[in-house]
Amino acid sequence: MNKQLELFNEGRTKWLESANAAAKRDADFDTLSGDSIDLCYFPISPENGYMEKLGFPGQYPYTRGIHPNLYRGKLWTMRQFAGYGRPEETNRRFKLLLEKGQTGLSVAYDMPTLMGYDPGHSFSSGEVGKCGVNVSSLADMETLFDGINLGEISVSQTINGPAIILLAFYIAVAEKQGVPLDQLRGTLQNDILKEFIAQKEWIFPPKPSMRVITDMLTYCTENMPRYNTISISGYHIREAGSTAAQELAFTLANGFTYVEYGIKAGLDVDAFAPRLSFFFNSHLDFFEEIAKYRAARRIWAKRMKNKYGAKNERSRTLRFHAQTAGCSLTAQQPEINIARTGFQAMAAVLGGTQSLHTNSMDETLALPSEKAAEIALRTQQLIAYETGVANVVDPLGGSWFIESLTDSIEEEAEQYFKEIEALGGVIPAIEQGYLQREIARSAADYQTKVDNNQRVVVGVNDFVSDDEKIDIPILEIDPQAENAQCNKLDTLRNNRNDSTVKTTLSKIQEACQNNENLVPPIIRAAKTHATLGEIVDAMKAEFGEWQETAVF
Repeated sequence: MNKQLELFNEGRTKWLESANAAAKRDADFDTLSGDSIDLCYFPISPENGYMEKLGFPGQYPYTRGIHPNLYRGKLWTMRQFAGYGRPEETNRRFKLLLEKGQTGLSVAYDMPTLMGYDPGHSFSSGEVGKCGVNVSSLADMETLFDGINLGEISVSQTINGPAIILLAFYIAVAEKQGVPLDQLRGTLQNDILKEFIAQKEWIFPPKPSMRVITDMLTYCTENMPRYNTISISGYHIREAGSTAAQELAFTLANGFTYVEYGIKAGLDVDAFAPRLSFFFNSHLDFFEEIAKYRAARRIWAKRMKNKYGAKNERSRTLRFHAQTAGCSLTAQQPEINIARTGFQAMAAVLGGTQSLHTNSMDETLALPSEKAAEIALRTQQLIAYETGVANVVDPLGGSWFIESLTDSIEEEAEQYFKEIEALGGVIPAIEQGYLQREIARSAADYQTKVDNNQRVVVGVNDFVSDDEKIDIPILEIDPQAENAQCNKLDTLRNNRNDSTVKTTLSKIQEACQNNENLVPPIIRAAKTHATLGEIVDAMKAEFGEWQETAVF
């Protein structure tokens, strides 16, 4: 043993003795996800696999980032999630955000749209425009992007079950604007697997849902090379109560499943994988979140290279959008949410995100007001332009704590991959309720800690204001929005050619039966002003619906 190592071991022994003898606060020192962490971390020898585990920014395995100069080259896209009421109202919000310096649009749809129902359906009553914008026809989509050139702006759409239909509406609007499809930039969330796991907004059963996904993958690979067909989403898995490692493992497992289905559909992995992107949560355990993003890049790169044979470097690079944690925001003392969001946004930036949404302080009370949305956007701009964190790539790389956390999260994720594989893959695991049970267990464990005051939530179980008065303006959704959307749809139906609509809907049903690509017939139906609900019903007639087995 050399002298330096001997001195190191002597010093660590003395430090441990003094640390164990010192007073200790009565608190839970585990990570937010419940993983134990050491009191202090020490160097890892550079000879011990540095190039294999870390490498350089912009080089395999991309632990330190997918770009060699990251934000010195280009800042992340500041993409605030927006949508409420009627398309006219959301169109005005989009234009306001663009005027304030936002660099991309992100569409939030309401619950009827997410579930594939037109505004006049009985299930839509009381929900139209409440949690997002209502879009049920090509006419609505045209209004939503009125005065916005789709060839110049990147658009993200948070839609899953009926994603193929909203994509068709979007394509039809672009064609009407004269924008070539190969110039469209943006992202369709289109992650049906996480719907079955966490968000619960599916329409069709898992297997036909995956067929729809591969149809979109094929169409967009051939026609929309700049468009991200799927945003594989861990965000909702984390919001449902998962740990960071579960969010990472289940999200990447979903991603690998999409890759496998694309390959089975006859696509070259390097033809479609570069257009897959990811969407992660940025929660409050600052260092754990940064480590999670670094581990995600490393795992994806290794799997894509070694298992799926990807040769294109872009197939191996994990690009992700991040959103600050909605579930961490509190209705109590809502102004504190500005600080929470700032810390979470900083973690996403230090972790190397390509795109970021910052939540507004009032989102536990209502959809964001204009002022709250502006503060959330300004939070990103402050980080980008005032803090200096965008000046260095992977500034926490080499931190003993960060590197240890990165390794630990990767190891946990790999263990989950083995368990999912033993169950037959992601879809059998969903059908057996395994993923759902794991999340439920973690959510219950975290809530127990909050209830027992082992985890402090400021303003909720400690530092409570007894005489608190919430005095911030709340966005009110016009109750007439539902009537207006129903009336607009009635007018559309009265003025269209019903015979042509019926013909296009029957062609969709035939495509479902005959295993033809569904995108072209749905675009044709959209152009005849077939509605969202009508197209969904045509698909349901062949694909059916699905009920989840209850998990306890």
